[in-house]
Amino acid sequence: MMIEGAARLKEKLNSPEKKQEIYYNSLTFANESIPVENHKVKSKLTKYLAKFSFKKIGSHDMHARAEKYLPKIEKILKSYGIPEDFKYLPVVESGLDPSVSSHKGAGGYWQFMPSTARLYGLRVDHKVDERKNFVKSTHAAARYLKDLYNQFGDWTLVAAAYNIGEGSLRAAMRNQGKKSYYHLKLNEETASYVYKIISVKEVLRKTTFIRI
Repeated sequence: MMIEGAARLKEKLNSPEKKQEIYYNSLTFANESIPVENHKVKSKLTKYLAKFSFKKIGSHDMHARAEKYLPKIEKILKSYGIPEDFKYLPVVESGLDPSVSSHKGAGGYWQFMPSTARLYGLRVDHKVDERKNFVKSTHAAARYLKDLYNQFGDWTLVAAAYNIGEGSLRAAMRNQGKKSYYHLKLNEETASYVYKIISVKEVLRKTTFIRI
C-alpha cells in the first residue's frame, strides 16, 4: 500500500501539470516574484510566453544583436544598481535597433522621447541624436530607471512607469487605490509590458544564440 502511494505521488510530481506549476513559480521579474496564483496573471503570462516563443521572434539578426549588446547593457545597469532583467527592456522597445522610431517621436535603443532624452543628458536636435548612441543612451536609461525607483520603490512599477510615464502611473495608482502593477487597470500596452519583458527574457535565455 505504501509502495502504491509512493508511486502515485511520484507520478503526480512528474506530471506535466506539476512541472508547469513549478516552472511558473520559478519565474521572476527583477528578482521579484510574480503572483501566478492569480488566474488572470497566469493567463496573461501564458499568452505572452507563447507569443514571444522562439518560433515567433526567432531571427538570426535579433539574436546576433542580443549577443552583442545584452552583456554590455547588463554591465552598465549593474554599475547603477539596476536589476539585470532591465537589459531586456530595449529588446521589447526597439529590438535593439537604433533606427526604430515611434509615431509619437520616441527613438533609439531605449525609445526615449526627445524631452526625456535631453533631461537625462542626451543631445537631440536636427544635427545629432544621441538616443542612437548605444553607450550614452544606456547610461541615460540607467539614470532614468534609478530615478523611477526612487519614486516608486518597486521595480515592476518602474518598468510600467518607463512605458506609460510616471505621472500617468501615479494617477492610476491614486485613482484605483492600488499599489501593485498586477492589480492595476492600465492601457493595453502598459498592461502587457512587464509580461512581454519576462517572455523575451525566457526566450533569449533558452536559445543557444546567446550566452548570458
